[in-house]
Amino acid sequence: MHIIANIIVAIIAALHIGFLILEMFLWQTPLGRRTFGLTPEFAAASAKLAANQGLYNGFLAAGLIWGLLAGHDSFYIKVFFLTCVIVAGLYGGFTVKKSILLIQALPALIALILLHL
Repeated sequence: MHIIANIIVAIIAALHIGFLILEMFLWQTPLGRRTFGLTPEFAAASAKLAANQGLYNGFLAAGLIWGLLAGHDSFYIKVFFLTCVIVAGLYGGFTVKKSILLIQALPALIALILLHL
């Protein structure tokens, strides 16, 4: 179960690296606009906010990677950062778009449950 949990944690970290790239670097590109359903005008107006959000997603990814690489304290590091991902996913799901619940919060919840088994 430990290996499966770590694989899911790694996938979640990779997702957040992807979010970082999309939000910080690709926000105003056709891919970024298509991914988030943005008009060119809205993408331009919100680019700085998106970059800030992308940076936070990068911190979540860094924390999860730290948890995967850490020694005996890795369990608590992973629990903390998975909980942060769940809270961010819940907030985003209820305030921005329901699909964030499935894309962000649910995988982190599954990983958190598997970590405790």
